[in-house]
Amino acid sequence: MHARTRLTLALAIWIAGAATCFAAHKYSIDEALDSLYAVRNFKQVAISPDGKQIAGVESLAGGNSAIYVTTPGSTGRPRRISAGDGSAEYAEHDIAWSPDSRELAFLSDKESSEQLQIYVSDLIGNSARQLTHLTGFLASPSWSPDGKHVALLFTENAPRAAGPLEPMTPPSGVIEQHVYEQRLATVDAASGQVRQVSPADLYIYEYDWSPDGKSFVATAAHGAGDANWWIAQLLTIAVASGEVSHIYKPSLQIAQPHWSPDGRSIAFIEGLMSDEGSTAGDIYTVPVKGGEARDLTPGLRASPATLTWLSPERILFTEQIDGASGIATVEPREGKVKTLWRGPETVSTGSVWDFGISLAADGKTSALIRQSFQEPPEIWAGDIGAWKQVTHQNSNIRPEWGKSESVHWQNDGMEIQGWLLYPVNYDPSKRYPMVVSVHGGPGAAEKPGWPAPFFDLALLSEEGYFVFFPNPRGSFGEGEAFTAANVKDFGYGDFRDILAGVDQVVKTFPVDDNRVGIAGWSYGGYMTMWAVTRTNRFRAAVAGAGIANWQSYYGENDIDQWMIPFFGASVYDDPQVYARSSPITFIKNAKTPTLVLVGDRDGECPAPQSFEFWHALRTAGVESQFVVYPDEGHMIWQSAHQRDVTKRTVQWFDQHLK
Repeated sequence: MHARTRLTLALAIWIAGAATCFAAHKYSIDEALDSLYAVRNFKQVAISPDGKQIAGVESLAGGNSAIYVTTPGSTGRPRRISAGDGSAEYAEHDIAWSPDSRELAFLSDKESSEQLQIYVSDLIGNSARQLTHLTGFLASPSWSPDGKHVALLFTENAPRAAGPLEPMTPPSGVIEQHVYEQRLATVDAASGQVRQVSPADLYIYEYDWSPDGKSFVATAAHGAGDANWWIAQLLTIAVASGEVSHIYKPSLQIAQPHWSPDGRSIAFIEGLMSDEGSTAGDIYTVPVKGGEARDLTPGLRASPATLTWLSPERILFTEQIDGASGIATVEPREGKVKTLWRGPETVSTGSVWDFGISLAADGKTSALIRQSFQEPPEIWAGDIGAWKQVTHQNSNIRPEWGKSESVHWQNDGMEIQGWLLYPVNYDPSKRYPMVVSVHGGPGAAEKPGWPAPFFDLALLSEEGYFVFFPNPRGSFGEGEAFTAANVKDFGYGDFRDILAGVDQVVKTFPVDDNRVGIAGWSYGGYMTMWAVTRTNRFRAAVAGAGIANWQSYYGENDIDQWMIPFFGASVYDDPQVYARSSPITFIKNAKTPTLVLVGDRDGECPAPQSFEFWHALRTAGVESQFVVYPDEGHMIWQSAHQRDVTKRTVQWFDQHLK
C-alpha cells in the first residue's frame, strides 16, 4: 500500500474515534491540561559574569518567548529586553552575556517569523541593535573572551531547525541526501561582519572559546548532522585560519567540551548516549595538543551531565544520581570527587535535558531553574545549595496529582530506582489501578519535575491511578556500567528490571495487580510494544513513537548511527541481534489492548514502525487503535495534538483498567 494511502487511513481512524474518546473525561482532563498550559516555563537562565544580574527567557503562548533581566534580591519588576520596543511578542532566546556584563546577545525573529538574527542589547533601555542579516538556522551565540566578537552555530539556507526531534522534511522526487552543515561563525560585535570559520564539510555540534580567544574546541563530524552526532570527534579550530586539529577520537559519544583556564587541556563527557542533548557519562580530560584521554570519574555511581572549570585544579559538574540531581566537583590531578549539593528535583538552565547551572565568574554565585513533582519551575540564584527564589511566576499553581516517593528494588544483583506517584486523595484502605510509564532513551532517567503537557502520565494520578516511573538498567543516574548494562540486550534485562519493580510496588502499596497498564514514548514506546508481546500481565498499553522491528527500522530512520554502540554491529552484519529484540518477532503472543500513537514526520521513530505494529495487532485480532498526527516529528508540538494524546491515553486506560 502506498505511504499516502496508509497515512490517510490512519488519520481517518483518528478522526472517526475523536467524539467517543473524549466524552467521558472532558471536564477533569481539560482542567488538568489547562493547569499545565498555565505554567510559566523558562527556556533559559544565565547569570552575568559579575554575578549582579540574571537574564531569563520565559515561554509565551504561540511559541514565542520573552527575555527579562533582574537583579537578585530586587523587589522591582524585571526589565524586558527585546529587539522591539517591548510591546510586541517575538521568539527571543539563546541569551549570552558579554564578558564585562554590560551587554546581552540573543536571537530574535523580529524582522521575520521565519528567520532568527542576533541582536545585542546594552541593557539601559534602548532597543537592541541587529547584528546579523543571515539566511539559515542560527544557534548558541557566545562572546569571545575580549568581548569583540560573538560566535554562533550557523546552518546556511537550512530548510528547518536543526535536530532529529524536529519534523523531517517530507521526501519527494528523486531521493538524495543534501547535507546542510552547521558551521562555526564569528560576528564582529562592532560592524556585524560575519565570517564562517569551520570547514564547509564539518558539522559542529558544541564549541567553546579558548581562554586567549584564538581557537575553538568543538565536537564535530562529517556528513549529515542529525545522523552523525554519535560518531563526533573532539577537535580544535583556529579562529584566524579555520585550521582543524583532531585531538581525540572517542569510543562512545562525547559532549560538553570545555577549555581549561590555563589553556592546556580540554574537559568533556564521554559515555553511552542515545540522544543528542541527553548527556551523561564520565568526565575526561585530554591535552590540547592531543594524546591520551584520562577518565577522572571511573566507577562513579552517578551520571555527570554538564561541567564547568573553576580553576585548572577543579571542575564543577552537575549529575543525575539515583533518580535525583546533584552538584559536585572533581580534581583533575587526583580524581577526588566532592559533593556540594543533592536534592530530589530537576535543575537546569533551560531544557530539562541540559541539567546544568549558570555560574558567575567567581565560581560560587549561580542561577538555575528548579522544579520537582510538587513545585513548578522557578528561577533561583545564590551560592550553590543556598539559592534564593528569584521569580514567582507560578506561585498560584498547585499540583493536580498526588505525592511522590522514591522506591528501590533489587534485580539480577543490581539496585534499581524509580518514582511512584500516588493517586489524588489517596486512601490506603482502597486498591487502585496503576500505569507503568517507561521513559525514552534508553539513555535518560525519570527525574522529579513538574509534568509537561505532552505525554506526561502524571495526570493519571488525578484520575485515581498510581503511576510508576522506573529507571531500569540502561538509564542514567547509577554510573556508566549501569547505563551500558542493556547493550545487545534490549528488552531482556531492562524489562526484567521493570517487572521486578512492578512486583515490588504491588507487594508494598495497595495496587490491584489485575489492573496494571504500561505506556511510553520513543524507547518507552518500544518497551511498551515489547511488553505486550512478552507477557499478558498488562491489561492495557499505549505505545507512542515506538519501534516494532529493529531490522526494518535500521533502514527507515534518520539517525542509524546511534544503534551501533547498542547492538554491536549494523543490521547488515548481525541481523539476528536486531531480530532478537524486535517485538514483531513475538507478535503472535500479543493479546493486550494497545493504543498506538506517532507523528507522521518522525525521523527518530518513523511512522511505518507504528503502522507495522498496529497492522500485526489487527491481523491477530487484538483490540487496538492507531493515531497518526500530521506535521509532527518525534515530539508532538501542536497543543491540539498534545491534548488529543493525553485525552486519548486517559480514556484508553479508563476503558480497560476501570
